[in-house]
Amino acid sequence: MKRIRFAATLALAALGCAAAASAQTTSRYSVLFQGKPGGAQTTTDVDGRVTVDFSFRNNGRGPDVKEEYSWSRDGTLTSFRLTGKSTIGSEINETYTRDGDTATWRSTADNGEKSVKGPTIYLPAAESSVENLAALVRAIGKAGGRLEAVPSGELTARKLASVDVARGEARRKVALHAIGGVGLQPAFVWLDDDAGMALFASISTGFDDSATILAGWEDQVATLKRRQVDAESEMLAAFAKKHSHALPGVTVVRNARVFDAERGALGAASDVYVEAGRIVEIAATGKSARKAANTVDAQGRALLPGLYDMHGHETAWGAPLQIAGGVTTVRDLGNDNAMLADLSAQIDAGTRLGARIVPAGFIEGESPYSAHYGFVIKDLAGAKKAVDWYAEHRYPQIKIYNSFPKDLVKETAAYAHEKGLRVSGHVPAFMRAEEVVRLGYDEVQHINQLMLNFFVKPDTDTRTLARFYLVAENAHALDLDSQPVKDFVALLKERGTVIDPTLAVFEFMGDKAGETMQTYRAVADHFPVSLQRSLRSGFFSVPDDKAVAYRGSVKKMAQFVGAMYRAGIPVVAGTDAIPGFTLHRELQIYVEGAGMTPAQALAIATVNGAKYTRTSDKGGGIATGKNADLVLVDGDPTQDITSLRKIAFVMKGGTAYYPDEIYRELGVAPFVQSVKVVK
Repeated sequence: MKRIRFAATLALAALGCAAAASAQTTSRYSVLFQGKPGGAQTTTDVDGRVTVDFSFRNNGRGPDVKEEYSWSRDGTLTSFRLTGKSTIGSEINETYTRDGDTATWRSTADNGEKSVKGPTIYLPAAESSVENLAALVRAIGKAGGRLEAVPSGELTARKLASVDVARGEARRKVALHAIGGVGLQPAFVWLDDDAGMALFASISTGFDDSATILAGWEDQVATLKRRQVDAESEMLAAFAKKHSHALPGVTVVRNARVFDAERGALGAASDVYVEAGRIVEIAATGKSARKAANTVDAQGRALLPGLYDMHGHETAWGAPLQIAGGVTTVRDLGNDNAMLADLSAQIDAGTRLGARIVPAGFIEGESPYSAHYGFVIKDLAGAKKAVDWYAEHRYPQIKIYNSFPKDLVKETAAYAHEKGLRVSGHVPAFMRAEEVVRLGYDEVQHINQLMLNFFVKPDTDTRTLARFYLVAENAHALDLDSQPVKDFVALLKERGTVIDPTLAVFEFMGDKAGETMQTYRAVADHFPVSLQRSLRSGFFSVPDDKAVAYRGSVKKMAQFVGAMYRAGIPVVAGTDAIPGFTLHRELQIYVEGAGMTPAQALAIATVNGAKYTRTSDKGGGIATGKNADLVLVDGDPTQDITSLRKIAFVMKGGTAYYPDEIYRELGVAPFVQSVKVVK
C-alpha cells in the first residue's frame, strides 16, 4: 500500500500573504503520475476568497478535497476550511480562524485556541492540496524568512533555482523553493515569478514520480524535475558528507555483547574488529593483540547485525532514517528503476546517506488502476521482456502487482525461475492467494493479501479499497483453526512460501480520528508537531459501530502471522511505511501480537533478511568476513524488543553514523545519546 507521507500534508496561507485581486481568477492544474493524467486541481480567487478543488487517483485510491480560505485587506488569513475524503477514505473536516490575536482551529486530529501576535501560519493536519505550498512560501518571505506555525513550530523557506520555460510564444520564469520545518523532509514547490509567485508546479522526485503543474505546461515537467533533482542532490550530498564518518585503518567495537541468532541470546563481552568495511576478527574483550586506530566503546551494550527492511520503496530523503533506525539493507519492492539505480549507486559511492538497496523487479498489467513503476505489460511477450531486463540487471526477484493478467502468472513465474529469479507479489485482481502460490509465487506481500484468500469472491476487484475494507470488516471473525485456514497454511508450508506481512502498516484499520496511529504511538512525541497532528487526523474510515470489529481484525492478522510462523512458514520483516521507525514497530507486533520471542523477531529481521535477499555471505550476522554492518543498542532487545528504538551507534561497511545527529537534522528528537568513535 502507499506509504504514509513523511511530511504532514501542508499548509495554508498566512498573515502577510499578498492581498487578493479584485477580479475573479481561475487556475487549472493537471495531476500526473509517471507522466500520465491522474487528477486535477482548480483554484479560484474571488476578491480574496480562494477555493481549491483537488482530486486524483493512483493505484486505485486518492483524495477528494475542497479548501476555502480568505484574507483580510491587510493580508491576514482570517478563515480556512478543508473538507472531503482522504486517500484511504476517511472523512476530512478541518477549520481555522484568526480573530485579532486569537487563533482557533478544529480538526479530526485536535481542537485548540492560541494567542498569537504578528505573522503566523496554520498547518492543517489532514491531506490538502499543493496550492497551499505557494501561499506558504509567500507568507514566509513576507515575514522575513522565518514564520511561526500554528499550533506550534517554525517554518523556513529559501529559493534554490530559477528556470525559464516556454510554450510556443509564452514564456515564464519559475523558481524552485524549499520549505523547512513541515515534516521529516523539506517540501519543494515551483512558483511563477512572472505571476506574483503563483503556484506553477509541485514535483515529486521520489518513487511515485508525481507532478501537479499548470494545465498546458505538462511538457515542462521533465525540465523542472531535472533541475529539482540537481538542487536536491546538492542538499543531500551535503547531508551525507556531514553525517558519514569514515574510519580509515582498523576499528574496534570494544566490550559489546554480540547477538547470536542461533542461540537467541547475547554473548559475553567481545571486541569486534573491522577493516576495509569487513569484520576481520571477533575476540573476547581484551584478548586480541590486534591494534586499532579507532575505538567504539560499547560499554556492554547489545551489538546486532544491521537490520533488513524487506519491504521498502526508497527515496533519497527517507534513506537516512533507515540508517538512524539501524537498517543497513533494504529490499526495494517497487520504484522508478532509473531513479532507484541512481540512488543505490550514490549510496554506495557515499554521496547519499542510506542503506544498501536490493531491488525487486516490479511488473504490472495495463488497467485503469495500474501503478506505473518498473514495467507495465499487456501480454506474455511483454512479461518475458521485463523478466529478461531484470535478470540482465542482476535483480534477485520480480514482484507481480495488482493488475497483472491472471492468465499470465503461471508462465511468467516459470520463466522467471528459469532465469534464476524469485517470484513474489500482490495477488492479482480476481485471484486468491492460494492460486498464486500454486502457480509459482515464492513469496506473498502483505497480510491483507493473504487474508483476502478467505473473503474474496470471483468478481471482487481487489484493486479498489475493497482490499482493505473486506479484511477490516471480516478478519476478526476468521477461525484460525478452521479447515480452510489449515489447508492454506499447509499449502504455504508444502511450497516453502515466504510471507512478507507488513503488519505495522495495517494497524491503521483500527485507528480512529483523534487517536495517534498505533504504529507510531510510542514514538510520535519525537516527531515534528505537524507530523504528530497528521498521525491523529484519521487515515481510514472506522465507523463507530464497527470500531471493535476493525480492531479485532488488526489483532487477528497478527495472530495469523504467529500461527503461520509456528507452522514453519518463513517470515520476513518489511514495512512499506515511514523508514526506520516502522521496522521497530513491526518487530514489536511479532512479539506482542504474533507470540514470537524477541530473539525470534530479531532473527527474522537479520538472518531471514539476508537469506531471502541472497546476501547471507555478506550480512545477517556478525562473523569474520561479513560486511561490517553493526548496530549498538541500549538495553537488551532479546528480552525487550522495544529497546530496539534506543540505537546508539550504527556502522555500515566500516563507516560510522550517529543516530542522534541524523534525527536532529530531520526534526526528530533523539531517543538516546550516540556513542562516538574515539580516534
